[in-house]
Amino acid sequence: MNKNLIAGAAILCALPTLSQGSGFALIEMNARGQGNAYAGAAAYTPDASTVYFNPAGMMKLDQDQIAGALHLISPDASFTNDGSSAAAILGPAPPGGLGGPLSGPNDDGGANAVVPNFYWVKTINDEMKFGLGVNAPFGLETSYSDAWVGRYHGVLSDLRTVNINPSLAYRLNEQLSIGGGLNIMLGEVDLSNMVDFGAICIAAASPAACLGPIGAPPQGADGSAEFSADNFDSISTGWNLGLMYQISQQTSLGMAYRSEIEMKVKGEVKFDVPVQMTPVFAGSGLFEDGGISAQVDLPASFSFSVAHNVNKFTWLADATWTGWSSFKELKIVYDNPAQSPSVTTEDWNDTMRYSVGLDYQYSDQWVLRTGLALDETPVPSKERRTPRLPGNDRTWVSLGATYMHGENMSWDFGYSHLFIDDARIENTLETGTGLDATLIGDYDASVDIVSVQFNWKY
Repeated sequence: MNKNLIAGAAILCALPTLSQGSGFALIEMNARGQGNAYAGAAAYTPDASTVYFNPAGMMKLDQDQIAGALHLISPDASFTNDGSSAAAILGPAPPGGLGGPLSGPNDDGGANAVVPNFYWVKTINDEMKFGLGVNAPFGLETSYSDAWVGRYHGVLSDLRTVNINPSLAYRLNEQLSIGGGLNIMLGEVDLSNMVDFGAICIAAASPAACLGPIGAPPQGADGSAEFSADNFDSISTGWNLGLMYQISQQTSLGMAYRSEIEMKVKGEVKFDVPVQMTPVFAGSGLFEDGGISAQVDLPASFSFSVAHNVNKFTWLADATWTGWSSFKELKIVYDNPAQSPSVTTEDWNDTMRYSVGLDYQYSDQWVLRTGLALDETPVPSKERRTPRLPGNDRTWVSLGATYMHGENMSWDFGYSHLFIDDARIENTLETGTGLDATLIGDYDASVDIVSVQFNWKY
């Protein structure tokens, strides 16, 4: 056998990124902002969640506060096949060869998720406050059937993160405040895909052997690869800074920066190899369970926000840059020396997110709000798009409200519908072995988000 060829086929999907949305970042950090598409979040967040959006904003809170939020994220990612093809090494389509179209039905990779947030702000003195945020800035999930047409590209992709963000804010003068914090990031990832051991058999042996005594035709002897990893042995850290400037009683400006975070994960891979294929790999050291490691650079971001109050109306605007160009590739390294590393080229682009919103003080008890946002995708082309992350440019339409329950307690509610541009995918697996099946088709996607938050001043 050609070990490099077969080892390269071990993953076949080479593990691209996860989640719905623009990249795999989550902006769902409070329920109030959900109602106006997070417009002006670095300039106007009048609750404890300002710890995340701009820690300098803590100096605008008149009391100590605790806030907790929950977000239900319900994505749809329906795929329609449009000529996906089997591995090139198998030759032309039947009857002249063993190649041809990929078999299997279409599928919807969307998977619901619940995302929590928690924040606490405590006064140290008249010029300084301490804040603590616990949230999930990256994640979500795509999940497909084991038999769907893109099963070799991906079945399960599940990323979960927890960020612990202690922060300090300091008032320089009546107009200007600054803040900063440390980000301690924990992450877990589970990935899986099916493996076309029938195609691998053809590459390792011969059509006569695989179709005859072994009984392993292409797409007829699927196994699987399952990966799980975390960074618990090497916790990732980063930092964030914020500035809040009060131009006048009506107008404030906010700027916030979050640093890039280098996440190194370690874990294990488990292979499920069809019984009839066991003799083919005997003594090769291939497709054996063992350890893996990888590194992903989570992107930096910078936000500039404006808030302007006129009577009962607060007008909000925001522009946020995210440095996704740091995500060049994802490389999976096996502890098993017989298994070659798996590399997926990403070549993502930096993105911009633009949002505008409005808060209306309807009564002493109720604030009503709405917002609109345009959110770019970092995926550079249909060739780089994968079923693990089938998103595209998004348009947010949001509604929300705040209800004051007495003087010190309030509830925030928010809803957003995300219209996602139709996404074309023509992704070829990057094994470099000739076993590179190509998934071709279109995604029709959207996302609904419902958020609720409780705030307590004390």
